Amino acid sequence: MEAERADSFLDLSQLTEEEQSTILQVLQRDSELRHHDEGRIRNLEQTESDPVRLCYLSGSWFSEECRKRHRNRTSGCDLVRATIRHRKTKSRDVPLTGLFNGEAEEMSHNNNNNNPSLEAEQRLKDNIEEESTQDDSAQDSDVGLGGSMMSLFSSGDFGVVEVRGRIQFSLVYDTQKEELQVKVYRCEDIASARKNRSDPYVKAYLLPDKSSHSKKKTSVKKKTLNPVYDQTLKYKVRVGELRSRTLNLSVWHAESLGRNVFLGEVEVALSLWDWTYTQPLWQDLQPRVHLNPDSVGTRGTIILSLKFIPDGSEGGGLPLTGELHIWLREAQGLLANKGGNIDSFVRSYILPDASRQSGQKTRVMKRSISPTYNHTMVYDGFHTSDLREACAELTVWHRDGLKTHILGGIRLSCGTGQSYGEAVSWMDSTQEEVAAWNSVIENPNHWIDTSLPIRTNLTRRPE
Repeated sequence: MEAERADSFLDLSQLTEEEQSTILQVLQRDSELRHHDEGRIRNLEQTESDPVRLCYLSGSWFSEECRKRHRNRTSGCDLVRATIRHRKTKSRDVPLTGLFNGEAEEMSHNNNNNNPSLEAEQRLKDNIEEESTQDDSAQDSDVGLGGSMMSLFSSGDFGVVEVRGRIQFSLVYDTQKEELQVKVYRCEDIASARKNRSDPYVKAYLLPDKSSHSKKKTSVKKKTLNPVYDQTLKYKVRVGELRSRTLNLSVWHAESLGRNVFLGEVEVALSLWDWTYTQPLWQDLQPRVHLNPDSVGTRGTIILSLKFIPDGSEGGGLPLTGELHIWLREAQGLLANKGGNIDSFVRSYILPDASRQSGQKTRVMKRSISPTYNHTMVYDGFHTSDLREACAELTVWHRDGLKTHILGGIRLSCGTGQSYGEAVSWMDSTQEEVAAWNSVIENPNHWIDTSLPIRTNLTRRPE
């Protein structure tokens, strides 16, 4: 009997890479459509009381006719799927791409492996699971108040099952290793994705970095709603960057031939975390609530130092005119709409002079959400009285190919709304920005260190 069954399977070992990729995409799409249709039928069963109409609307009549007509035939999709299942061993799962060439490779217990076939499969699944959103502008309030930060970078059907249950984890920062250690202990009473069972695993991102470098995962626990992991996910990150990061822990059901099912998530703003608390903590899993990009008020933090040198203050009549020095040190946690590392630069103007001569910019720092600029901009021709009428505008930009997009910026001024007696829109500094600027005016010849949020609600000024 086993020999007959083995003969009915397909030999997939001779396929080219392109053919393998095409078949994988078809299987993924077929599984996704079946999954959506199952949800549609479940809703119909709850709302439709007439069995005849239910049979018609659900399409079960068509399935029955197919079974009668093709009683002894197996569909091509089912045959390929059966072949793949047959090639899996009981002790370990084989990645889809490995099934075509007979390689049986173990699933990694975290995201730090270098297996190219496994990474290719996971990229394919993740592209379906979490599709990138389109670029949007951003304007008003804080991240985390209106929804999930992760929803800025991913969209899709996250309402397949009703989220329930909780997750236990702990956070420890090792200052010597400069390492964040996220220990995932267990989950309790999570939702069932398939017939009163789930095969859950936990995935972590250190947002706003949504690159593969940021993604970590636990192992998959089979057929349980109360999985125990006791696994530690580690991130190399400087202590100064922690306050600009958000830890996202999401629980997923692992579907071998289709879209993984979202079971809930928690997000932890590390700027608010009490690092003296290292004990395991329970948090309820939450549904993924869409956060409108327009509601994001800040796109990271900029760290800089400023100094004003009055004319003649260094002796010998030097400098001839007052000089304003702006030392751009670094930015932390730059948040782009697509997530992950970005190419960024900073542009500066001393308003009301917005001419090309006034504009200066840093070099482009590539592929970093926390770039170090270490660039000093010097402006001369100032008197102390001029500083009360001027505004140092610093904007952070994202270079995407040939295009550039503004992320946000800061405006250092007295925030009076007026410049040399005229009302202006760009004198709209926040209290933090005003305090930093006043410190520069009141402490000449001294560096003033400050760290300010890159805000997205800068009042538009006339070009």
